[in-house]
Amino acid sequence: MGSWNDFNDAQSNTNLIPKGTLAKVRLTIRPGGFDDASQGWTGGYATRGSTGAVYLNGEFTVTEGPYARRKIFTLIGLYSPKGPDWTNMGRSLVRGMLNSARGISDKDMSAEAQAARRISGFADLDGIEFIARIDIGTDASGDDKNEIRSAVTPDHRDYAQVMGTAPLQFSGNAGPSDAPQQSSTASPQTNQPAAHPGAPGRPSWAQ
Repeated sequence: MGSWNDFNDAQSNTNLIPKGTLAKVRLTIRPGGFDDASQGWTGGYATRGSTGAVYLNGEFTVTEGPYARRKIFTLIGLYSPKGPDWTNMGRSLVRGMLNSARGISDKDMSAEAQAARRISGFADLDGIEFIARIDIGTDASGDDKNEIRSAVTPDHRDYAQVMGTAPLQFSGNAGPSDAPQQSSTASPQTNQPAAHPGAPGRPSWAQ
């Protein structure tokens, strides 16, 4: 036990979830009130920043395990005037989220799987639950913070254990009432990079 005049051996109060942790999370989109019907951005979910970048302001809440109720804030890029990278990262993260939440292998290109990767609007993402791989980035002040850059799909050997159940049944407007159940193949998970501020993007949403 440390002494009360030397705090060099006291625990650091960074309070970060360790990098690489797999956790079940629920996404809440913090509405920004920006709509562009030509891009399919409706419902007031998107936010437009001062630089002209458009994104979803994501609040991811850990639902189970030792970090339950912890919140992680990550932007999901929709558009940046600097180029396509931010959009592509945002779309890749959403693809991974849909695969994870709806129990679809990233390699599955069947009609049912393709339908499960479509959304009718951002409301379909608000409240979605999936398995995230927790990462560590930096905030505007240069301090470390947790963020979510990728989702874990049924291809990952730990998917079923972390999800806690068989893959979820998909029921939505974009496709059939039940998506195919996918078995875990123990093959390496394909990372789905997420968006973070400062990266560029080009609008091509909801196609």
